Amino acid sequence: MFSLIRTFVGEMKQYYLVAGHAFSVEMGENEHVLNEMTQYSPFAIEAADDVVFHLRVVDNDQFPADSEVTIEINQDDDGSQIVAGRMGSRPYFEFQLWGKRSARMVTDADYREAVVTLDSNPLFGVNNALMVMYALSTANSQTALFHSSVVSNGGRGYMFLGKSGTGKSTHSSLWLRYIDGSQLVNDDNPVVRRTADGFRVYGSPWSGKTPCYRNVSYPLGGIVLLSQAPYNAIHRLRGLQAYAALVPSISGKRWDSHIAEGLHQTENMMAGEVPVWHLECLPDEAAAQTSYAAITNCAL
Repeated sequence: MFSLIRTFVGEMKQYYLVAGHAFSVEMGENEHVLNEMTQYSPFAIEAADDVVFHLRVVDNDQFPADSEVTIEINQDDDGSQIVAGRMGSRPYFEFQLWGKRSARMVTDADYREAVVTLDSNPLFGVNNALMVMYALSTANSQTALFHSSVVSNGGRGYMFLGKSGTGKSTHSSLWLRYIDGSQLVNDDNPVVRRTADGFRVYGSPWSGKTPCYRNVSYPLGGIVLLSQAPYNAIHRLRGLQAYAALVPSISGKRWDSHIAEGLHQTENMMAGEVPVWHLECLPDEAAAQTSYAAITNCAL
């Protein structure tokens, strides 16, 4: 396997540990960006013998540019765009904010090495590059990065899923306000990982517009798919319905068969091992009480 990474004498690696997976970053001439990455501080570690990926930031003139770029997909989420494709045979990504490029990234085929060059908004670019690399490099380790809001209560974590604008953050805030003992774990991109004791949900350095970067984890007690309605009603999903509820909320490069297979195995196990619910709801206290009563008192 070819190597994209060249380590130069005097350059320091910074290590982080998220949901038990370590990764490393080298900033090169962009060391000042580390000072802005305050959301990663709770996850910083001194070193690691093994990492799931290593990312190195380089200047534009050091970035690989020896092949034509082919675009495969352009994902837009409220002004934040991830453009994915290939540079020759290598996976290629661009990260844009409101149509303005923040960073470019090229990786090896296994998503274990990445080179990034920064344009505008360096922190946005590095943050998205690290999030994408984490999702792809752990996809075959019974690990998934979710688009979700998560609260803890009674020693367990509860995830709220749904399309953008459905009210995931709102429902979490209702739990925090009306359900005693609730705490926010992460408001946009928590990590779920299967351990020897079952599935756990973890805080991460990626939490969207809400600054909640907690290095905590809880047994995953339940998952709730939200949809807006003029009433509050909840029912249990099982089998294929539970599986289908999970798929749209998990980050991954599904047109890569290797990534897709890893995510499928994780989704399949989650659907069988973690209670999944569908809550049709209003943005009110009764909705929080309805979901709380159902999902904290059920047996698998």
